[in-house]
Amino acid sequence: MRKIVVYELVSLDGVAEAPDTFIPDWDAEMDANLGAVIGPQDAVILGRRSYDDWARYWPGKDIQPFSDFINGVTKHVATSAPLDPEWAGASAIDGDVVEFARRLKEGEGGDIGVHASISVARALLAGGVVDELRLVIAPGIAEGGRRLLEGLPALRFETIGCTVSSTGYLLVGYRVLR
Repeated sequence: MRKIVVYELVSLDGVAEAPDTFIPDWDAEMDANLGAVIGPQDAVILGRRSYDDWARYWPGKDIQPFSDFINGVTKHVATSAPLDPEWAGASAIDGDVVEFARRLKEGEGGDIGVHASISVARALLAGGVVDELRLVIAPGIAEGGRRLLEGLPALRFETIGCTVSSTGYLLVGYRVLR
């Protein structure tokens, strides 16, 4: 069975929205961590807002290791509206995102990533289909913005890895306990 891995950039107070406001720099350890997370992934599930932003930004960019990955990977988008702009490898999810994710996990392939899509990450966590949560935790308070774990039912996690990058970011991996 495939794994669903949620990867998010969050502030110390749990804000995941607009990470460029609380992550002013990026270091080699963060790149290596991202590479390790996306390496086994051959599909992603995105929310509509992330899709719209990323479909305009990532095509044609050369910011490694993410550009080659996100431009080449199969992208499943939680939306009922047509995808505009079009982006190679992207298709709209037909129906409920949690049920879609369950079916996708049962198929053949590598890990399934969820990147930057707060509402999708929350829905999949609440629906019990997420296997791992990978966080880059910034050493600062964002104060405002949507928090990743807000409104979720009680969940338990097991730490599967934790390092500190050279610029002070926590790179943490959790396994979701069922």
